[in-house]
Amino acid sequence: MQDHRLQSQRFELKYLVPGEFTQPMRDFVGSYLELDDYSVGKPNNSYEVHSVYLDSDRLDIHHATFNGDKNRFKLRLRYYDADPASPVFCEIKQRVDNCILKRRCAVARADVPQLLAGQLPEPDELLSPELRHLVSLQRFLELMLQLDARPRLHNYYRREAWVSPHDNSIRITFDRHISVEPYFRPDAPPTMTRPTRIYTEFIVLELKFTGRFPNWFHAFVERFNLMRTASMKYSGGVEMLGEHRFLKPDSQPEVSLAEVSLEPLNLHEQLVS
Repeated sequence: MQDHRLQSQRFELKYLVPGEFTQPMRDFVGSYLELDDYSVGKPNNSYEVHSVYLDSDRLDIHHATFNGDKNRFKLRLRYYDADPASPVFCEIKQRVDNCILKRRCAVARADVPQLLAGQLPEPDELLSPELRHLVSLQRFLELMLQLDARPRLHNYYRREAWVSPHDNSIRITFDRHISVEPYFRPDAPPTMTRPTRIYTEFIVLELKFTGRFPNWFHAFVERFNLMRTASMKYSGGVEMLGEHRFLKPDSQPEVSLAEVSLEPLNLHEQLVS
């Protein structure tokens, strides 16, 4: 899965909805959007999504999310199937007030262990020649090392995605069967061992847009009486399973999340010097 559909900067609203609402919502949304390329032809219009979330030994990233800090970020590996030849995306998902900023770089699955050990692949080993992807990967690695972040949780769900036909300025997703389990190995596992379902009675609905709130979103929200709510796939899993499943109580990291700068680095000069 390439990132031609990736919205690098957007607004994002989340809702929990009962599963029986899906078909009426799908009929409504289908009047404005079309199925994402990867949803077409799949059972229930859904493709699989895996994420391995990284965090410090004190779970600083989790606490920032759970406490609702205005400026925060997540570090994760994202991939879409069990094929060892498929790429793994190293992602930084940053929230600044109500805006979501996302940067990512695809790497070969075989390179994940060395990356999580702190070793950057050679530029000719990356799956994309674009400088912006290399810069994103360097930033991911820098944040990971500053926090001493390591794999903590494996998350899996099925996603049905709808997008605006021409410019991808609007995207609506339905996420089902969300499962989590603690995970600490430096790789991208293709399956789960002992998953726990979260939000078992609901589907996570996300409305994503890059400009102003679309007018027809108002009608959609009113038609289905939607109420915004927190639906955190990482922190929700940590809270359900208990922080003790992820903590190392004897560890005292030198750097906390509050001390990590989220300002973009001037990496271009370093790369070309």
